[in-house]
Order: sequence, then C-alpha cells, then structure tokens
Amino acid sequence: MISVEEHLENILRQVEPVATETLPVPRAHGLVTVSDVRSRADLPRFDNSSMDGYAVRREDLQGASPESPVLLPVVGDVAAGDQLPREHVPGKAWRIMTGAPLPVGADAVVRVEDTDGHVREAQFRVHPEEGANIRRAGEDVREGEVVLPAGTRISAPQLAALVSAGVEEVEVVGPVRVVVLSTGDELVPFGEHVGPGQIVDSNGPMLEALVREAGCFPVHVGHLPDDEATTRKEIRHHLDHADAIITTGGVSKGAYDIVKAVLTGEGSTEFVEVAMQPGKPQGFGVLGRRKVPVFMLPGNPVSALVSFEVFVRPALEKRAGRHVSDVTTTGLAAAGWPSAADRRTYTRVRVTRDSTGEYAVEPVGGHGSHMVAGLALADALAVSPAEATEVGVGSQVELVLLRPRREIDGRLAGDQP
Repeated sequence: MISVEEHLENILRQVEPVATETLPVPRAHGLVTVSDVRSRADLPRFDNSSMDGYAVRREDLQGASPESPVLLPVVGDVAAGDQLPREHVPGKAWRIMTGAPLPVGADAVVRVEDTDGHVREAQFRVHPEEGANIRRAGEDVREGEVVLPAGTRISAPQLAALVSAGVEEVEVVGPVRVVVLSTGDELVPFGEHVGPGQIVDSNGPMLEALVREAGCFPVHVGHLPDDEATTRKEIRHHLDHADAIITTGGVSKGAYDIVKAVLTGEGSTEFVEVAMQPGKPQGFGVLGRRKVPVFMLPGNPVSALVSFEVFVRPALEKRAGRHVSDVTTTGLAAAGWPSAADRRTYTRVRVTRDSTGEYAVEPVGGHGSHMVAGLALADALAVSPAEATEVGVGSQVELVLLRPRREIDGRLAGDQP
C-alpha cells in the first residue's frame, strides 16, 4: 500500500490547469485571472461629492462657526448623474448630492448637517478644510494601474471592481468541465423503477453536487454497465471534451470490476491500494491527446465521498488554476471510536460544542463504507493517523469539513437555549 500523501502527490504532479479563455467579465465569475488586469479608467472617474451637502469655495466661508454662521446664496442643485457642465460662482454655493460631479472651481463640500439646509440661501456653520468631502478623480485607481493581480479568483467583489474599472473582457483559466460516470449493472438511475437486486445510483447525484460545490461544472452524469466494450467507448468519447472524468466502482479485485479491466495500461493509469479507510482501492491516470485526468474511485458511497474530498477536490482546484491550502480545523472527541490499524481513517462525525465553546465531535452512522444514512447528518470527516487504533474521549482530531463552517456555526447557535 502507498500513503495518502504519495497518491495525492502523484495525482497533482500530473494535473495542469485547463486552457485559458477570454470571457466577458460577468461570465468569468468563479474563474482565475491569467495575467494582471489593468484599469481602463480613473476611479473615481471625476471629482465628486462624498456627502449630501453644498459645494463651496472655502475662502467664502472664512470664520464660519455655529456662533457666527456665514450666509451664501444657492445657485442650484447638482444631482448624481448630472451631465451638465457646472462652473462655480465665487460667493455662492451649489446644493450637491452624494456622487454628483463637483462644479469646476469649488474646493470643498460642506455636509448638510453643518448648515440649515435651505434651498435658496443657506447658513454655513463650519469653515471646511480644503478638499473636504470630495472624492478626487483617480484617488482609488489610476487608468493603467493593476486592479486585479494574476492568479486571483473572480468573486462578486472582483466583478464589481472590474466593471467599475471599465474592463469588459478578461483572460482566465477556463471553466473545468467534469464528467461523472457510475458503473455497475446493479445501479438504477434516480427516478427509475428499482427491481430485485438493484439499488439507486446515489454516487452520480452526490458527485455532481460535489463538483458544483468545488466551483466546477458537471457536463454529463451517466451510468456504465458491466460491459468492457461499452465502458471503453463511453470513456473515450468523453476524452474529447471533458476536462476531468470521475468514475465510481469497478476498481477493486472483483470479477466484474470493468473499469480496472478497461483502463489498465491506458495512458498513465495506475490502480493502487492506499493506506486509508474507507477508500483503499484507487485509480488515476491522464488519458488521451488532451491529457484528461481520470479519477477512478471505489463504488461505495462513503468511499466515493472521502476519495473526492481527499484526492479529487485538490486536483480540480489545480485544474482550475486556484491556489487553495489544505487547512482544516480541529475538534475534541466527545465519544471514542475505533480507527483502522495501519491506515488513515476518515470517520463521519457530527459537530457540537463542549463546555468551553470549542468544537466537539461524535461519530454518526455505521462504520461500513456502504452506509449512507450517516452522511445526511455528518458535518465533517474526523481524520485519525495510520498509527492510531482508536480515538479516545477528549482527544483532539483533525476535521475535514463537509459543510461551510458558517452553516455549522449557525446550526450550533440555533441549538443554544
């Protein structure tokens, strides 16, 4: 057997980011920039007011105070979006709204709170500093400056910055399109009649959801029968368009382990035994002229889930050009449980809190890798090292979260009296 680290290193060594694409900014959401993106405009684009108030020349308000206000006539209003040229008149004021362009010649904005707010003739109770309450053109970003560095994942804030900066298209690592194929004559697709000796294919929908949660795009979720010719044809077909392929089942030592029979010797494919529980039988290879990573996972649902989190998710992150750490969190065992000897063990656990407010965890569901009921309640996978044979009460365990932390914390907050 090889270690988890050895198998993961072998996978990541062979996986490269997908080809780059130039996309309209809104369609680049979730993708990673290839090069520095530079602003096409000054931000702000023009001098504008940061407050509702009055545009003035500060010299006209010399000595203004609450005890000795200065009275200025109001020339008119300047609203946000006003496109008319406005020239400031010495000895007068413009009533101005937040975001409105500053009249030429004005050098300060007095907040409406520091006046009596009159529309035609206002009393000013302060002598403002030069530039008070003015957003100067280019003070945020100058045209040509980097607004988004290379290697940045474009999320909602980055979209706003790019659009504001006048960027219409951006070069990114392309979307990662993933094909998911479940194998086995015993499987019935979701929604179809289940006959004697058959089970519903839960791996396909589960892996489709995991692919989406990983920020990638499932483009086909299908089923392969226990037939070598059909399996070989289907996989070769998807090598022409997929950026990754995930299969489940058919990778162990059984007489009907078709995936192993079909892909042994293809490309860089290797089938190995990994020192982990569950998920011991694993296969991986890069196939076809496009060098498509193919992950061959065991068929038991828990094994497939653990294998995805440990091996597939990091590889898809690299395929998408993302740099993501493997930082996990920790919790204290509120109950003890056995750990497989000589193998790293991943145990489904439910998270609670102990008396100090720290995470505490207990196993959910049975120990078998075919048992799916516990998956519905599991918040995390508790990881125990290969040298451990049991996890003792009160011991600290590493946790691979299966739900967003804020979702777990929200549930725990709701459980409080």
